[in-house]
Amino acid sequence: MPAPKSFSSEHGLESLPPYFHGFALMHIAMRRDAARLRTAAPAWNTAGEPWWQRLRETIEWHHTSEDDVLWPGLRRKDPDFDAQARELHEDHEELDAAMDAVSTAIAHRGDGLVRASHTFESVLRDHLRDEERIIFPVFERLGERAYLAEERKVVASAPMRVMTHLQPWMFDGAPRRSVAHVSATIPPPVRLIGATLLHKRYQRTLKGILK
Repeated sequence: MPAPKSFSSEHGLESLPPYFHGFALMHIAMRRDAARLRTAAPAWNTAGEPWWQRLRETIEWHHTSEDDVLWPGLRRKDPDFDAQARELHEDHEELDAAMDAVSTAIAHRGDGLVRASHTFESVLRDHLRDEERIIFPVFERLGERAYLAEERKVVASAPMRVMTHLQPWMFDGAPRRSVAHVSATIPPPVRLIGATLLHKRYQRTLKGILK
C-alpha cells in the first residue's frame, strides 16, 4: 500500500493541487501576519490597531466558517473526518485565547505584547500544521468539483468587512501561479474591485504595521 501523501502550505504550494490553493493562501497569510506582529511588537505603534483588528476578524471568520460550514460539509462526504473535526475545534478555542491576549496587550498600548505575539504565532503555526495534515488529504479525496462547491459556501459566509479584505490579504506576496489559479474562481467584477480599490485600501492598512 502506498504511503499517504503529505501536504503542507508551510514551506510552499508545490505539493498542493491547484484547486485548494485559495485555502492554502489564507494559511500562508496568517503565518506571514503572525510574523509581522511579532516583529512590530517590541516597538508597537497604535497605528497598527486597525491592521490587527482586520487580521483578527479574518481569522475568526476563517475558523468559524470551518466549524459551521466546511466541517459539516466534509462530514457528510467523508465520515472518517468526524473525530478529527472535534480535535480541530478544540484548537480553534486555544487560538481564540491567544488572540484575546494580543488584543488585551494592544489595548494596554503594547504592554505584554511581545510575549502575547510569540504565543499567538506559536499556537497559530501549530494549529495550521495540524489542520493541514488532517484536511488536505480530505480535500484531495473530494476532488476539485466537490471541494470547490464547499469552498463557495465558505466564502459566501464571510461578513462584508472580511469579504472586502480577503482578496488583497490572500494575494499579498503570493506566487503568481497561485494567484492565477485562485483568481480563476473569483467572478471577474469582484476580481477587478479586489485588485484595484480594495488593494489600495489594504495597502493603507498595512502602513500601520510595516516599518
